[in-house]
Amino acid sequence: MQIAMDKHYGHIIERIIRRNGYSISELARLTNVNRRSIYNWFNQKSLKPEIIFRIGCALKHDFSEEFPELFTEDEFQKVIVPPKNHSEDTEDNPEGSSSYWKDKYIKILEEYNRLLVNQVKHDPKK
Repeated sequence: MQIAMDKHYGHIIERIIRRNGYSISELARLTNVNRRSIYNWFNQKSLKPEIIFRIGCALKHDFSEEFPELFTEDEFQKVIVPPKNHSEDTEDNPEGSSSYWKDKYIKILEEYNRLLVNQVKHDPKK
């Protein structure tokens, strides 16, 4: 068994991020830091648990498996798995979901573009 002090936290986190195909830019945006900070984290042998937790929450990854000395599975499950009542609310009220509003917005844009094209076709000045 590997002793916690022998772990290179930054390398472990980088391996998880790259293995799962996460974008460094997206991670930087989600954690509200710049890309350079992310790369600096990768080079640090030891990271504060708060930073690891923040990354785990942003990526919806449970780091309790990689760092059992820092976290319990329950700590990440509260953040990663939405509470049951929240998902039930979204099913009962689709207007509460972001995909509902995104789809609605795209439909409105498409209709607007169609109207613009028709207006240009029927413009008497041309």
